[in-house]
Amino acid sequence: KLRAFFNNTWMERYAEPIKPGTCTIVWSLSVAIFSVGGMVGSFSVGVMADRFGRKLSMFLVNILAVIGGLLMGFSTLCSSYEMVIAGRLVIGLFCGLFTGLTPMYVGELSPTPLRGAFGTLHQLGVVIGILVAQIFGLESLLGSDKLWPLLLALTVIPAVLQCILLPFCPESPRFLLINQNKEEQARKALVRLRGFEDVSKDMQEMKEESSKMAMEKKVTIPELFRTAAYRQPLLIAVMLHLSQQLSGINAVFYYSTGIFESAGVTQPIYATIGAGAVNTVFTVVSLFLVERVGRRTLHLVGLAGMAVSALLMTIALLLMGPGPIPWFIVAELFSQGPRPAAIAVAGCCNWTANFLELCGPYVFIIFMILLLFFFIFTFIKVPETKGKTFDEIAREFGGAPPPPAISVEAPPTSSSVTLPASPIKEKVPLMEAAAAEDKSISTAQASL
Repeated sequence: KLRAFFNNTWMERYAEPIKPGTCTIVWSLSVAIFSVGGMVGSFSVGVMADRFGRKLSMFLVNILAVIGGLLMGFSTLCSSYEMVIAGRLVIGLFCGLFTGLTPMYVGELSPTPLRGAFGTLHQLGVVIGILVAQIFGLESLLGSDKLWPLLLALTVIPAVLQCILLPFCPESPRFLLINQNKEEQARKALVRLRGFEDVSKDMQEMKEESSKMAMEKKVTIPELFRTAAYRQPLLIAVMLHLSQQLSGINAVFYYSTGIFESAGVTQPIYATIGAGAVNTVFTVVSLFLVERVGRRTLHLVGLAGMAVSALLMTIALLLMGPGPIPWFIVAELFSQGPRPAAIAVAGCCNWTANFLELCGPYVFIIFMILLLFFFIFTFIKVPETKGKTFDEIAREFGGAPPPPAISVEAPPTSSSVTLPASPIKEKVPLMEAAAAEDKSISTAQASL
């Protein structure tokens, strides 16, 4: 239907049919521009999250969804295929930003024992949206020649709905305390989220991270790559997201109708909807298993299963592990300082892999090899984060915890002044320690 729209628009402008090569270029651009927008948007997650906060950032990003939906919805009235392309770009920007902001926000709101289950809710929302779009895309609903622009404009509805509901949601307590030093507001947000007054344990955990953050310089994306202590968790974050996109799942969803049709299915669109239903069901399965089995185990099961499974099982196992887990485990791998930058880098890798051109049915052989590689990498390198606090996870990558505070009554000698092995750059009072050492040496010499 979009190709027909491109041809009709071209005819109105130039009084001749669009050339097949030109139509292919316009069509390819309208498809690929979405992933380009996703890449650009994902790299802006850290900047927005730190500047405006998690909650306000999500509110502002919804404006992009409204703009993109309106551009595509009014494209036929304006006889402009350029509006479809522009709308796809804007929606891509929105998705790139939102797929980083949402897991970050949910992860920082969630209690540690339920962080994995709550993190999976983000992916559950994504797959439900895919299923709803597939159903409404039926010819008998909004997939007709006249109503398809309305289908593309439906993105406006959830965006407006979330803008209405977001003011009733609390800001991230971690952002309030650690980034803005608003202890009382953070405590109130925690009480509201937990449902009870005693939130001292959560507050203590955040205060400990806040005290370290006060001595930790803000981490930018270039510094994330240059700092040796961040390379291991960053490598894991990037590889997890690549394992999701290079698993072949987008080849399945983008071309599922054609695959079913070539397999002899008489009504392939309904088979595609069935695949979307499997997509949703197994995301719900992951929701209940992620805190019992663990992130690492589910991811390994998903990668191994996809490497040897048929089409529907590939979709099912992706959503058990490699589908939802990369989005929120990245937020768990980093402390508050580098978290936004890390999510931006990992998300951009996700969208870049999504942008890669496919090479027909033989691409699944490549995907199988990649899945085996990602399975081995996950088995060797990826730690289990189930039930651990952000600080505990960061400490695993950093080695030994920071040294205890130096006592005023007993000035330390040079042997007691050590730099932490963790990625947190502590401000050790070396000058004071050196002065104390000189003083003790002078006293010893005088006594001699």
